[in-house]
Amino acid sequence: MAKGGLGAGLDTLFSDNTSEVQVKKTLRIAEIEPNRDQPRKNFSDEAISALADSIREHGMLQPILVRPISTGSYQIVAGERRWRAARMLGLDEVPVTIRELSDAETMQIAIIENLQRENLNPIEEANGYNELIEKFGMTQEKVAKMVGRSRSAVANAVRLLTLPDRVVKMLENGEISAGHGRALLGFQNEELLIATALRAVDGGLTVRQVERAAQKSAEAKEAKASDNKKIDNYFVEMELSLNERLGRRVKVDYGKNKGALILEFYDKEDLAALADKLAKE
Repeated sequence: MAKGGLGAGLDTLFSDNTSEVQVKKTLRIAEIEPNRDQPRKNFSDEAISALADSIREHGMLQPILVRPISTGSYQIVAGERRWRAARMLGLDEVPVTIRELSDAETMQIAIIENLQRENLNPIEEANGYNELIEKFGMTQEKVAKMVGRSRSAVANAVRLLTLPDRVVKMLENGEISAGHGRALLGFQNEELLIATALRAVDGGLTVRQVERAAQKSAEAKEAKASDNKKIDNYFVEMELSLNERLGRRVKVDYGKNKGALILEFYDKEDLAALADKLAKE
């Protein structure tokens, strides 16, 4: 990978089956292994089969980008779909381009390859960004510049990983969109979040409707907190008033549906005087 960035010259590496890159070498299928850490985890059998048909008719015109690894074999950097299609066809050898690449460079290229094709689901994309941040120490801003996204887009993608596991699975399976996922982040209550996600499955709720539901939930929580604060202030003021009127320490202990009034006294005579005062009140 050129140190100046990943953009220049990468487009020709990422097309599935074109003849724009000169073939430098061939390797046996058995010498090549996929990168288990690459961001894309799901491959459509239908898409691989269609690519295999293209390779059967035209040959593999676009080499697979690989890097040598310590085991003596080669690891796929870009082109796992072509490698899978070649295996499906039973090919013995495939054209490759061999490059010396670090783990970070390999991950960067793998993410960009998939993003340019738009075939990462939202969670695969988020995990890819997160690995660059956590494993390779990149900032969100650096990742954003590398993949041609805004910093906020990268930040919002990574935030999807904080959603409940059940909702993360919905995003992985395409049951809800990334837009739904971002809107669901507005909920504070996990049960309500999941219930709303279930309603949104298969178009049951639009992204805008989920956003409105999250906003209503937040407003209701703020209103409740405000009411609780008013109640708290009332008890504090009552403690101060009783303390002044009775001339002693007073504590108002309150709960959800009941409370207790605790009055301080010093001896029997003081208790008798307090009781007399309360009786007169």
